[in-house]
Amino acid sequence: RAAEQRQRQGTLSEVLEKAGEAYRKQLKDSQRAVDYFKGRGVSGDIARQFGLGYAPQGWRNLASVFPQYDDPLLVESGLVILSQDEDSGDEKRYDRFRDRVMFPIRNVKGECIGFGGRVLGDDKPKYLNSPETPVFSKGRELYGLYEARTALREQGYVLVTEGYMDVVALAQLGFPNTVATLGTACTPEHVQKLFRFTDAVVFSFDGDAAGRRAARKALDGALPYATDVRSVKFLFLPPEHDPDSFIRAFGRDGFSRCVSEAVPLSRFLIDSAREGCDLNSAEGRAHLASNARALWMQLPDGALKRQLLGEIASLVQLAPRELTELWLAREGRAGAEAARRSAGSANRRWGGSDMSTWPPRASQATSRTRPASRADHAARMLLGHTAAWDACSAEDHAMLCQLPAPHGPLFVWIESQLHATGPQPWGAVREGLRGHESEELAIRLMASTEMAGPDDAQDAVDELRNLLRRMLIEQIKAQETEAIAASRDDPGALQRYRELQARRRELEAANPMQG
Repeated sequence: RAAEQRQRQGTLSEVLEKAGEAYRKQLKDSQRAVDYFKGRGVSGDIARQFGLGYAPQGWRNLASVFPQYDDPLLVESGLVILSQDEDSGDEKRYDRFRDRVMFPIRNVKGECIGFGGRVLGDDKPKYLNSPETPVFSKGRELYGLYEARTALREQGYVLVTEGYMDVVALAQLGFPNTVATLGTACTPEHVQKLFRFTDAVVFSFDGDAAGRRAARKALDGALPYATDVRSVKFLFLPPEHDPDSFIRAFGRDGFSRCVSEAVPLSRFLIDSAREGCDLNSAEGRAHLASNARALWMQLPDGALKRQLLGEIASLVQLAPRELTELWLAREGRAGAEAARRSAGSANRRWGGSDMSTWPPRASQATSRTRPASRADHAARMLLGHTAAWDACSAEDHAMLCQLPAPHGPLFVWIESQLHATGPQPWGAVREGLRGHESEELAIRLMASTEMAGPDDAQDAVDELRNLLRRMLIEQIKAQETEAIAASRDDPGALQRYRELQARRRELEAANPMQG
């Protein structure tokens, strides 16, 4: 069934790509559409990079692209709408996108999975997206992520906006690391996907009331993933501007200043909790404590969570211990039961509900046999705990994906698969690997009884992080040696060596017990 589903999805993407080619050709023949993009400052190079196009006026233009206009795939892909005539009861088919400039939406593999269209005339709605299909879900996909994937690692952060034109305009004016949600609030799935590419996210919103509401939803989506090694910030533009208009009015430097002044998640969390609360009264402070509780509880355990507890406790004039006791008391029996359920479900969450894929663990008194290589061990842990990939940093991801064969291609496949499907049990992973060059390696590693993983999901994540830290240290040591050798001919290599040395010492200090 999984193979059939993949084949079906591939067919839908082929249909959508064919439509995209037609829309791109139509753009060249439509002066109105060309003038619209020119008026928005879009260059030909950027239009080609994003595959921009035009869906002409008329009800059945795609019939010239797809001679079998009654093909069910056209309806399933969202390109054609099927309705029933109220009088005759006959079926009617017509193009979904008409007289609109078109923005193809691609998945992280570069496959076309849908479209966004902006009307050129006065029709409503102004913006129209493809409907939910087997290959497209607006709650999981982000416009421009495929085009931005390289820039995210180069720039060190991702900028999240709310519109197609924001992405296109910012990419042209020096911010190629921009993506956009697709007419929906930012979801936890969006945030999770972004953190697979970078450890820093900056959300950009209009400064009006609607922008503040959208920012609050983004905060809710980001909180569960705000670990100590990640950064989440919120940028609020003046109410009269969106990112596209702001950067055209104030230039790249002006927008860069806004990015540098973005509000950290910690401050926005407290600002959101204290909104409408009079901290000069006991009632107002109690209101703040009540508002903050739900937000704070969503944070993962770590230094950030503990520091925020101290800040909130100070604002409400309670000791941190008193505040946590108050919050836990409100939970009562329901909270205790929820905690038990949470603890019991941890293995299912981290292991993709397939913890049985781990071989039986040896006696605690017996030391575990080390795998043949650290790369083997990392691959084995991630194949059995696919959700643990999201607990790793973007630096870890890049290191694993850049390993030589046979391990590098396997990690590249794991990253791509998780982008498309999210965490999966080993059975689904094995099915997805059929025919892939890494299939034999994955099966061999999963069959090994020498690489049993920890029973506890969090222990598995901790062990993986320690393993990756050691691998990264070894990689940096090798790069240091190369930099020293190159310094004889390249003066800049010495500075590179100092940077590598500082990073290695930072990693070693984080866990001095690990060699």
